[in-house]
Amino acid sequence: MALTTQQVRGFKPKDKPYKKGDERGLYLLVKPNGSKLWHLKYRFGGREKKMPIGPFPEVGLAQARHERDRARLAIADGIDPMRERKREKAQIKLGAENTFASVAQTYIEEKMVREGRAEATLRKARWFLDLLKPAVGNMPLNDVDPQLMLAALKKLEAKGNLETAKKCRSFASRVFRFGAAMGLCETDPTSILKGALVSPKARHYAAILEPEKLGQLLRAIDCYECYPVTKFALQIAPHIFVRPGELRHGEWEEIDWDKATWTIPEGRMKARRTHVVPLSRQVLDLFRELKSISGGKGYIFPAFHTRQRPMSENTINAAFRRMGFTKDEVTAHGLRSTASTMLNESGLWHPDAIERALAHGDSNAIRGVYNRGNYWDERVKMAQWWSDNLDNLRKGETSS
Repeated sequence: MALTTQQVRGFKPKDKPYKKGDERGLYLLVKPNGSKLWHLKYRFGGREKKMPIGPFPEVGLAQARHERDRARLAIADGIDPMRERKREKAQIKLGAENTFASVAQTYIEEKMVREGRAEATLRKARWFLDLLKPAVGNMPLNDVDPQLMLAALKKLEAKGNLETAKKCRSFASRVFRFGAAMGLCETDPTSILKGALVSPKARHYAAILEPEKLGQLLRAIDCYECYPVTKFALQIAPHIFVRPGELRHGEWEEIDWDKATWTIPEGRMKARRTHVVPLSRQVLDLFRELKSISGGKGYIFPAFHTRQRPMSENTINAAFRRMGFTKDEVTAHGLRSTASTMLNESGLWHPDAIERALAHGDSNAIRGVYNRGNYWDERVKMAQWWSDNLDNLRKGETSS
């Protein structure tokens, strides 16, 4: 016989628990302490089971019947409602444990470190995580939606950090894709936000593009008095076309003296592929001289106070400023533009050989694969020509 709410309220506790049945397996358990709990009795897989629904009056009679009906529909579809409830609770618990911050940390420490990413790249990833933590760090990964992510990124934009906002979105996207692969979330909510962010203006590094002024810089470097390692870095940097970070993190074991090459591992390269740099006679001589005073182990350009860390990223630019060259005239990264411009203007070298020397990725994937092994002999000749050209400019002569 079906119960009424008035009857349920009127049931008094007894010395022992007792049940009062409603309909279709729903019943009320009345305990000696006066609490009243709804339960559902059902059969699944040939076995009798019981599922708690909730306490009365928090769960009223109508709601208890609604939960009963939902459970019976699940049984009809071949789903055990008790097992499904346990699974949902486990998912909730798992989601609470797998917050955006914890999954991002796992992504950094396990995937990025295992892939051999450069320490500078790891530091940037941790910085991006710190920027996103206040907004979504403590949220379960699967609860973060596009609107929440957009709000966090827009805060960065409002401070004028357009490039940072863009890179934070890219980092978050990698975290969500990692989480999806691990079964911790279903989608990447940042994938639809690309068009919602303001595109930062292209960044151009100040570079010297006039031969006479480049000669002035080379002479200023020769006259500059500083820590010997810094002096050698300043002298070598214009000859080779590597990025400042690749130069600073160079290690002696990467130099092949017999082949006159410097092999930079893929973990330090922007394009994520090993880059081999042909070394001119002038560069080899500078490296040999530096090796004789440094010992030739560990970093080629170690920090001033410790050999366990590379030279600071600001060292070369700070030296240029002390020489009297402003940040609008020349930068360490701008030396690559200097070489690229003058090599192209010379008309002596194939543009693809210059691009390979600069370790630029090819926008055409097929063309990039086809050309990957080409132009080595030309690059070797080009490296020597460029060093000879720099020597002429240093002496105040015209280009070769």
